[in-house]
Amino acid sequence: MTSRDRLLGLTVVVLWGLNFLAIRAGLDHFPPFFFAALRFFVIAIPVILFVPRPQVPLKWLLVYGLGFGVCQFAFLFWAMHVGMPTGLASLVLQSSAPFTVVLGAVLLRERLRPTQVCGLLVAMAGMTLIGWDRAQHAALLPVALTLLAGLSWALGNIGNRKAASDQPMRLMLWMCVIPPLPMLALSIGVEGPSAGWNSLTSSLEGNGPLALAGLAYIVILGTVAGSGLWTALLSRYPAGTVAPFSLLVPIVGIGASWLVLHEEPSVLSLIDGAVVIAGAAATQVSGKVRPSTLSHSPAPARVGV
Repeated sequence: MTSRDRLLGLTVVVLWGLNFLAIRAGLDHFPPFFFAALRFFVIAIPVILFVPRPQVPLKWLLVYGLGFGVCQFAFLFWAMHVGMPTGLASLVLQSSAPFTVVLGAVLLRERLRPTQVCGLLVAMAGMTLIGWDRAQHAALLPVALTLLAGLSWALGNIGNRKAASDQPMRLMLWMCVIPPLPMLALSIGVEGPSAGWNSLTSSLEGNGPLALAGLAYIVILGTVAGSGLWTALLSRYPAGTVAPFSLLVPIVGIGASWLVLHEEPSVLSLIDGAVVIAGAAATQVSGKVRPSTLSHSPAPARVGV
């Protein structure tokens, strides 16, 4: 990888790490499910109007959109709404990498290499320790919800891989068309029919402008710019070369949360997080595969949050 492209990869890491601060700003004003619907709605309208739909089977587009878009962000935003620390959320969400490997083996019958099995065991041990440490200090529910978000992300990765689009950026943009209506229905059913509308009409008051700035960051920098650069790198290099960059996102997320939000993760949480990242990195180590199997290698996370 050239120095320029390494710099682009680090730029994506920073964009995605700071994305968690933007999510926190949005959740401080908007109800979580409504905020998720709003996030995708802002992207979906111009996509429907100006971006041609990718030529992929509809069922795999739906699996991608429901897993990555609906379930991941429903669980993640819910977790952060009920107390998941911002920095820790960026770390635990990395569970999507080992979850993707497991689902690939179970659903797609992909063969696991010994290194991947070891990485899975290490990552699972780290996530268990994070849950135990969190249970000593606060409710375990936010961690469980964030793990479900990671599992949902992994399910979305399976839909992404089965879609097998030769236009990944277009596929990602059309994935954003799926979540708005289910998320809006979830918001109306759980948060009430007026909660989202009231938060939107009061968005110029109090912490509303900061929440709107967070929304703009998520859409423009976190999703369009971040995923655009990531997709460009994946088009030039093997997935195993690009994927490890995503494992640096929690470093930015935890550091930014410490500086801006004054969150102070426990030493044990940081150690456990390093264990999870090491295990997730091991699942991404490239092995010797035949050219015909390259399209079925475990896919890295393509869009952070």
